[in-house]
Amino acid sequence: MDWLSSLTLPIRGSAYAAEVDALYGFIVWLSIFFFLLVGVLPLVFAWNYRRKNGKDHPTPHITDNLTLELIWSVAPLIIVMVIFFWGFNSYMKSTVAPLDALEIQVTGKKWQWTFEYPDGTRSLNEMHIPIGKPVKFIMSSEDVIHDFFVPDMRVKRDVVPNRYTMLWFTPTVEGMHQVMCAQYCGKGHSDMLARIFVDSEAKYKDWMENGSEEMRKMPLKELGRLLYESKGCSTCHTLDGTKGNCPSWKGIYGGMNKMADGRTMKVDENYIRHTMYEPNNMQLPGFEAIMPSFQGLLRQREELALIEFIKTVK
Repeated sequence: MDWLSSLTLPIRGSAYAAEVDALYGFIVWLSIFFFLLVGVLPLVFAWNYRRKNGKDHPTPHITDNLTLELIWSVAPLIIVMVIFFWGFNSYMKSTVAPLDALEIQVTGKKWQWTFEYPDGTRSLNEMHIPIGKPVKFIMSSEDVIHDFFVPDMRVKRDVVPNRYTMLWFTPTVEGMHQVMCAQYCGKGHSDMLARIFVDSEAKYKDWMENGSEEMRKMPLKELGRLLYESKGCSTCHTLDGTKGNCPSWKGIYGGMNKMADGRTMKVDENYIRHTMYEPNNMQLPGFEAIMPSFQGLLRQREELALIEFIKTVK
């Protein structure tokens, strides 16, 4: 079954994935068995009961066969019950997280994922977790129904407004694992992606304190462009001057903006910073108040990088 899973499924990124794959393999091989049975038996019967030597051989008059009827009634019932209890047992394991699990708050919103750790650290569309430690996700939505789907971990759960849903797993494979939204939630649905990085304990602690080493070494302008894509800015802000859900970034730095409340403000570093953290107080006429606050979501260097990138968009 392992080779079948490796050919047809993503890598097994969690301990729970092995249970899902085992049931999947059982159902696949069971389906193959009955497909061959149903496909081969008619050919066997057609051959055995064909007309021979120019003579007809009438089929005997058979009224019933109790043994055969019991077999085709009881055998499927047993198979279905095995699949049910196997799946139910696996489902129950997926709903009850260990008491020592790391709890992460997950918030879905058009069109991004926000993650908050127990110490208050927050990240956007990127999560780091330690390998070998159970992780529990407590999830909610700020607008419509989303769905938190991680194929490598074999977990998937709806994220619903005005209530909490939960899932958990124990990561077993280091590296990046893709998160997708599996409920259509609007025109940015296909861009509602996040990445889970499974790290060693030391690397996880370093990320919690300092962020990734790659981002620390990257020039501010390049980091700003990367954040523009990874933090969801590109969903609403264009770079070519076309109007999106929010103002375009093309050529805005150094100019003057008239706010919806009548103020006129110069677009400088402070203006951009306030817009990141207090978007509802920096509303421009003609645009809806849909931008979320990035308070707590950006490290200082990330804030500087975005400002530097905006300066270069001419």
